[in-house]
Amino acid sequence: MKQYLTRRNFLKITGVSTALAAFPEISYGKNDEIIIGHNSHKYKVVVGWGVLDAGKNPVNDCHEMVEDAKGRLIMLGNETKNNVLIYDKAGKLLETWGNSYPGGHGLTLINEGGEQFLLICDTDRNQVIKTDLKGKEIFKIEYPKETGKYNYPGQFKPTESAVNPVNGDIYVTDGYGLNYVIQYDSKGRYIKHWGGSGDANDKFKCNHGVVVDTRNKQNPTLIVTSRIENCWKRFTLDGQFISKISLPGTYICRPVIKGENLYGAAFRSTSDSYPDSGYIQILDKNDRVVSTPGGSEPVYQNNQLQEQRKQDPFKVFLHPHDVCIDSDDNIYVPQWASRKTYPIKLERV
Repeated sequence: MKQYLTRRNFLKITGVSTALAAFPEISYGKNDEIIIGHNSHKYKVVVGWGVLDAGKNPVNDCHEMVEDAKGRLIMLGNETKNNVLIYDKAGKLLETWGNSYPGGHGLTLINEGGEQFLLICDTDRNQVIKTDLKGKEIFKIEYPKETGKYNYPGQFKPTESAVNPVNGDIYVTDGYGLNYVIQYDSKGRYIKHWGGSGDANDKFKCNHGVVVDTRNKQNPTLIVTSRIENCWKRFTLDGQFISKISLPGTYICRPVIKGENLYGAAFRSTSDSYPDSGYIQILDKNDRVVSTPGGSEPVYQNNQLQEQRKQDPFKVFLHPHDVCIDSDDNIYVPQWASRKTYPIKLERV
């Protein structure tokens, strides 16, 4: 990936003046900085951040990242030599663990009484596993036979989880399986389920991600991905459909909240079959896109977002799979199917 992010290589491909005219969302700053994004959310690409010795610490698909209370960046992937890589913000490797998560996909940080834990969704093990920050397994959520919808473990391919910070309830999305949202208590005991595959508002087409939205503390809701429909859907905490957040052209992954903003990685744009076409989406508190680093400028007509697509002449992104926003508002982007490259850091400017 690093070879794409140099001024010399970019100049060989296309002149800067031509590119900047065609792609106004990208500006070339001093010292050959690559700046991407729009409006109030622009970022400098930190070239070479987090690149490791692939012989010692290889990656395959870099799926998701979270920041813990110590400011460490924890990344989950599906390379079983080291499923979990833990970085500092400068990109130095601090710790590795995990060799038993061949389908390591979803990663959620839990706060419980002053301690932090992780929920790992493994699409190959057909489980959600709770661990401490050192990798010790605490409990496992097996396939949800209680729903009456699943006949065997292989039908359950969980892609993401979210936790209600008030009561500890766990929500799991089965994005690569039967597309249900399954609700559990804090101990992993089944409560209820809803959704499933379909075209209706309360159904999903690849419910890849989920988050509990507590920005309105008086009325927390659940935001669930429907990636093939190019949208997020908002529900009550007990599964009643409220509204749709349409993102035309954007094959969006899990929703991530930081401050007033809603963030997400788009693994592809315009078509599910268009490779290397991803970017990042940033929405304001009113669910309107304000910046699309690596993609076309967000344009609204008659209050409707127009279709967006990849616009990334510097070739920063291939298939973004998640975003992690740190305490300094920088963004870290792990990528799926992106030539075994390490995460990309975007520094807020």
